[in-house]
Amino acid sequence: MESLLKRVQGIFEREVFLSEPKGLYEPIEYTLRLGGKRIRPVMLLAANQMFGGSMEQAEAAAVGIEVFHNFTLLHDDLMDQSPLRRGKPTVYRKWNGNTAILSGDTMFALAWRYMLKVEHPRLREILNCFNETAIEVCEGQQYDMDFERESETTIAEYMMMIRLKTAVLLAGALKIGALYAGAPDEDVDHLYEYGIHLGLAFQLQDDLLDAYGDVAVFGKQTGQDIRDNKKTYLILKALEVAPMQEREELKRWFATTDCNDDEKVASVLKIYAGLNIKEKVEEAIETEFESARRHLDAIRVEEARKRPLRELTEALLGRKK
Repeated sequence: MESLLKRVQGIFEREVFLSEPKGLYEPIEYTLRLGGKRIRPVMLLAANQMFGGSMEQAEAAAVGIEVFHNFTLLHDDLMDQSPLRRGKPTVYRKWNGNTAILSGDTMFALAWRYMLKVEHPRLREILNCFNETAIEVCEGQQYDMDFERESETTIAEYMMMIRLKTAVLLAGALKIGALYAGAPDEDVDHLYEYGIHLGLAFQLQDDLLDAYGDVAVFGKQTGQDIRDNKKTYLILKALEVAPMQEREELKRWFATTDCNDDEKVASVLKIYAGLNIKEKVEEAIETEFESARRHLDAIRVEEARKRPLRELTEALLGRKK
């Protein structure tokens, strides 16, 4: 896995994103130089490698996937009015909202340019996968915004939303990498489902870390989702299992912004503790992880070829090998 990470880092160090007019391209260059884990391009290349594909042939698609992912972040930050991304000012804060929209739109077009860069016998399948993934990610963002306005959201609806907003891009990256390698359809399907369940587990763990993570490791203050009245798996599970009194108290806390934030977080976490919410979320993460593992196990290649993806899975979920 280390070799794939280094390869992806090298690709992005070599790529030139700055062009004219600078007012359009400087925010793109800025965004793509902020770094990040580069999980999606690594997954694409790992899937390609697993089936013996040409890494050079798949590299342009790996860049395209990462450019698309960062395009979504540019627009998400504007919609959420987020001031920081990876510890730096977001594009709309550093420049302005119009720039974030236009530079983001250009990144979407650039992502397509990268996806079309290399001819391949299965290019139509690859482009269909990329296009459907892009549509689903946007659908997920809309559902996320809708849920902010709705008074009632079910766990099933939340899982559907994070599947679209988070998981399908991981799954799509894996599928595209496998298609470039000419993988059999049955294995491609298992790999896609592996990505879906891994993405769900990853998002649920992110929800959990927001409430219980180590600030030094997580990189931001804990309880931010509670402060922002954000619907996550934790609050939805708590509302599902809580007795009437605790349910009404949770609703009161999540209906107000005019209160002491530290008191709010402490009170909500106390209710979570009484309901064993942390343990319930950990069980849900384990369920998704086991589903992902079963799909990876079902892929018909030797175990050594699966090792990079297994290592990435362990790293994403903070597990010991």
